[in-house]
Amino acid sequence: MIKAAVTVAVLALGLAACGADNAANNTESNVENGAALDVNAASNDATLNADAALNAGDNAIDNAANESANAVNAVDNATNAAN
Repeated sequence: MIKAAVTVAVLALGLAACGADNAANNTESNVENGAALDVNAASNDATLNADAALNAGDNAIDNAANESANAVNAVDNATNAAN
């Protein structure tokens, strides 16, 4: 019984402390929401930058493969011309 009374008293004190200042609670919520937006924006920017870097890397690899194929074709053409 004492345990239940103590639990009820603690819960009552907690509720009293939480509901007292709505303006402060709203300000805290606004700050938290603003921080979440900032984090999301930074995350999106980082993702876009990483995607762009990966695309640039893919393009460089494709270009190198094309240059290699062109070189093989040039060698084949030179060989055919010599024969």
